[in-house]
Amino acid sequence: MAKAFPTDNPFLQGYYAPLHMECDANHLPITGEMPKDLCGSLYRNGPNPQFAPRGPYHWFSGDGMVHGFHVQNGRVSYLNRWVRTPKWQLENAEGEGLSGSFGNPRYSDPRIMALNSTSANTNIVWHGGRLLALEEAHAPYEMDPKSLASTGYHTFDGKLAGPVTAHPKIDPITGEMVQFGYAAKGRFTPDLSYQVVGRDGRMQRCDFFQGPYASMVHDFVVTRRHVIFPIFPLTGSMERAMKGAPPFAWEPDKGSHIGIMKRDGDVSTDIRWFKGDPCYVFHPMNAFDTDDGKVVCDMMKYAIAPLFPLPDGTPSSATPPTATLVRWTFDLAGNTDTFKEEPLDDHVGEFPRFDERFAMSAYRHGYIQGGVVTDPHNPRASRNGIVHIDLANGRSQIWDPGPHDVAGEPIFVPRSDNAPEGDGWLLAVVYRGGENRSDLAVLDATNVAAGPVALAHLSHRVPAGFHGNWRPGPL
Repeated sequence: MAKAFPTDNPFLQGYYAPLHMECDANHLPITGEMPKDLCGSLYRNGPNPQFAPRGPYHWFSGDGMVHGFHVQNGRVSYLNRWVRTPKWQLENAEGEGLSGSFGNPRYSDPRIMALNSTSANTNIVWHGGRLLALEEAHAPYEMDPKSLASTGYHTFDGKLAGPVTAHPKIDPITGEMVQFGYAAKGRFTPDLSYQVVGRDGRMQRCDFFQGPYASMVHDFVVTRRHVIFPIFPLTGSMERAMKGAPPFAWEPDKGSHIGIMKRDGDVSTDIRWFKGDPCYVFHPMNAFDTDDGKVVCDMMKYAIAPLFPLPDGTPSSATPPTATLVRWTFDLAGNTDTFKEEPLDDHVGEFPRFDERFAMSAYRHGYIQGGVVTDPHNPRASRNGIVHIDLANGRSQIWDPGPHDVAGEPIFVPRSDNAPEGDGWLLAVVYRGGENRSDLAVLDATNVAAGPVALAHLSHRVPAGFHGNWRPGPL
């Protein structure tokens, strides 16, 4: 029997609460004018537990649910589907939750442990003609781009060994998808993998190496010439998990370690490690090489990792940590193992995005979701909304959707293939707190402060989620 969800966990309430239905809406009502040249599909993924979990619930562990908005000829249709992973299928058949957060063996049914299933709840990307739902501990899970039907694990013709990050980087010039995996040879191990997938979706390389310690390596950075592996002191431990202590915990004494290697380098000999103060970065914005031999990485940096405690289970900070945009510069021609940091903007936020035609190269325009998304009691901040940051002049502008509303990750879509950088649209799902429902907002990326040019209205809420991406063209 399905049990009621706990009422004492803020990540199961309000904006963060799970949605208990799948539905289709072929003609969403629209306010404003949906751009006629906007044609494609916005896919958005996030945790949406099918059943109440066993033991303590962590926001990152809910079952993946993908929301699809198909836009064409000024019209918008919508559908949402759970990713039907092996875990989801078993629990659906049993009619109850069988697992603890992150598959914690202390709380999980042995049948769930045997499945070693993905939750597929973090990101969704289009590459090589496939729509792939991702988390960071397993292989991608493929879905049909039109119906969102799940078709199963995608292992790149059996050449994938180990997990894949939720944040692969697609090279806009070569079409390659560069990716990695952490805990690559077993749960809570320090092993990482480096993977490159060709434009055609075929695996070109999959190599393994060891990091300084077992860490939650949520994202990484890629330039035209280099790949950057950031290891932060949010550590993983099976020993802690089996004792009922936090599987992932903040251990600042271990410091930060940033490995840099040429994209065609040898992982066994060519990674150069830089050291820094303890911090955490869930998401970089972009990175690029300079003509004088430096690597520049723009990062949404936390001084303390949010959402995770100290090893003994006590809070890592008195108040929820927040992130702001900083620039790290690594001098590869120098003889130091340190790097330079400078602030780029003071808006508190998360989920940085940009015009990805300029991925891995110098760029000007960035966009973030303003607010404190990791604080379920107050996801808004004093400057909540969609923030546009002009990195050339340091200026920013913001659209605030309203005093009770929360705007999600802004996803950039160019006005045309050859439009100048930043000339296009920002798409974001907006939660309307006063009405407990959501809208798809379309903003002119060159004038964010003016607010949406169009809103497509849903009659239900899209729960707080993580990431999405755009697939151009009709279905």
